[in-house]
Amino acid sequence: QYATTGCSLTLHHTEKPKHEAVCEYRPYSCPCPGTSCDWEGSLEAVMSHLMHAHKSITTLQGEDIIFLATDINLPGAVDWVMMQSCFSHHFMLVLKKQEKCEGHQQFFATVLLIGTRKQAENFQYRLELHGNCHRLTWEASPCSIHDGVSVAIHNSNCLVFDTATAHLFADNGNLGINVTISMC
Repeated sequence: QYATTGCSLTLHHTEKPKHEAVCEYRPYSCPCPGTSCDWEGSLEAVMSHLMHAHKSITTLQGEDIIFLATDINLPGAVDWVMMQSCFSHHFMLVLKKQEKCEGHQQFFATVLLIGTRKQAENFQYRLELHGNCHRLTWEASPCSIHDGVSVAIHNSNCLVFDTATAHLFADNGNLGINVTISMC
């Protein structure tokens, strides 16, 4: 199905649906969490789409930045999104607050590469929360936007913490997460 966009595999008809679900050449969906955006397009068009359709997303340059999530006490499910540009690539930083089970809210922080799964293997990210006498650190390889935030959360490929931990590191309801991207 994706031969026109670069896929050169020839598969038996029984293997085709499984491959098409994960094919790197399938169109990319809008990676912005918390929106009902139906956009689809090529990998090369993702950043242009984000910059024009989701103008509220801030982009910071550099390998080491601070991702500031404001008003973490907002009720209900909330997503904070920011972009980080370094090593000639763009990374989507996401902090997601959602109810995990009856009244118990959790925070999930992860990094997605605006790129393929193969490209994502070339990078590592580190998320750090700092507080008085406390430090919480998570290191992992970013997921590709092809997988998305929900897959990162489902696979526990993210920093997970509860509301009490968030308040331990927050300053006046704002949470600063140090984000460092490095090449493998």
